[in-house]
Amino acid sequence: MGGDHGTAVIVKGIAMAMTTSPNMRPILVGDETLIQKELSKYSDLQAVEIVHTTEIVPAEEKPSVALRNGKNTSMRLAINLVQEGKADAAVSCGNTGALMAMALIALRTIDGIDRPALAANLPTIDSKCCMLDLGANIDCTAEHLVQFALMGETFSRVVNGNDNPSIGLLNVGAEEQKGNAVLREAAAMLSASKSEINYYGFVEGNDITMGAVDVVVSDGFSGNIALKTAEGTAKFITTLLRRSLKSSLMAKIGYLFVRSALKPLRHKLNPQRYNGAVLLGLNGIVVKSHGSATDEGVAYAINTALQMINHNYMDDLIQSAARATLAIDRAENGNA
Repeated sequence: MGGDHGTAVIVKGIAMAMTTSPNMRPILVGDETLIQKELSKYSDLQAVEIVHTTEIVPAEEKPSVALRNGKNTSMRLAINLVQEGKADAAVSCGNTGALMAMALIALRTIDGIDRPALAANLPTIDSKCCMLDLGANIDCTAEHLVQFALMGETFSRVVNGNDNPSIGLLNVGAEEQKGNAVLREAAAMLSASKSEINYYGFVEGNDITMGAVDVVVSDGFSGNIALKTAEGTAKFITTLLRRSLKSSLMAKIGYLFVRSALKPLRHKLNPQRYNGAVLLGLNGIVVKSHGSATDEGVAYAINTALQMINHNYMDDLIQSAARATLAIDRAENGNA
């Protein structure tokens, strides 16, 4: 029931996802009347299960209010299905803060993880990289960053198919002495575990889209700014390009010759292809779709959840949490 475009786009996104994953069994949580209206447009979705509720979390509601008053909302009931083992994952286009708060309260974090982190893929020159945290944790300790690194490594292996993902810590410079005390301490912990972790070192903002590493680790404050800057830059480039190609008759004629060559650029910069941020570290899979996602974006978010389910992400995550604990203990004992 969330998102800027309503139930119609979400149901269409489900239909798109099922073209490549016909064995998926969607459970739609929300107003049955509205959902049935949209389902009637798709012959392949007639057997979809519906959990009815008319209560929703408003887009502007504070997480604390949503926790108190939202026990029967579509968002909370969807998360409860994961908690109860009736669903393998929850996907929502709704209020991000409320989703994070509800998921944390209902699912809790796995052993060895103090806080969940919001992770998503960003496009790079040749591929894509996983970046976390993107806003769930504004202030982080070195231990949190180490945990994020191992969770990001798991995500990169499971979702992006990287056998030995490289990990970088986002910093203001690549030199060892750069950055604050928290970053340097986290770097020391990861460096001490290089035999088990493919730790690259510090990376700068311009390294992200160049694909210097497979996983970029940051606190939520810096990560969210980096994400929004990247999104804004991509929109800036495509807007200027579109204007330039329409600026004159010669430009329009030139576009006819370069149109096919520009298709890969449009494909690479299409934000819908990277829709679906994941709350890593919980006892269950929760995917946050962008509120402005189109049906294509919703399908990508669902496919992210399906990849995590099909590749036993939760089992890998538990092992990664144990490795994070070991890395932290090793560093602390070494310092002692």
